[in-house]
Amino acid sequence: MRILRLNEVIGKNITQYGSNFNMRKLLMTNQPSHVGIMGLGENGLVGYHEATIPQMLVIIEGEGWVRTGDEPKVKVTSGDVVIWGKGEGHETSTDEGMKAIVIESEGLDLNQFS
Repeated sequence: MRILRLNEVIGKNITQYGSNFNMRKLLMTNQPSHVGIMGLGENGLVGYHEATIPQMLVIIEGEGWVRTGDEPKVKVTSGDVVIWGKGEGHETSTDEGMKAIVIESEGLDLNQFS
């Protein structure tokens, strides 16, 4: 499991067409991908399971906890990105509620965030 803070992901300044913004790439793949929005309510839980393919969890609202293996839970909040590799066991939980974008893809390049 790796946790990134979106404000720490290095992006690229875009100036084409008179633009002025920073783009931080999260995913670019030629492989089939699944993108969804997950809503966990109060005391929500995604039970411990193994990732069948590489997965990315982008927290967009609220806060909660993630863990992998026998490691202790790690707090995550809006703006955090959690990445699990294929076969990695993991769990997600929240006390107050949390919304996240979930991206699953064999083409997820986990090394781009090294």
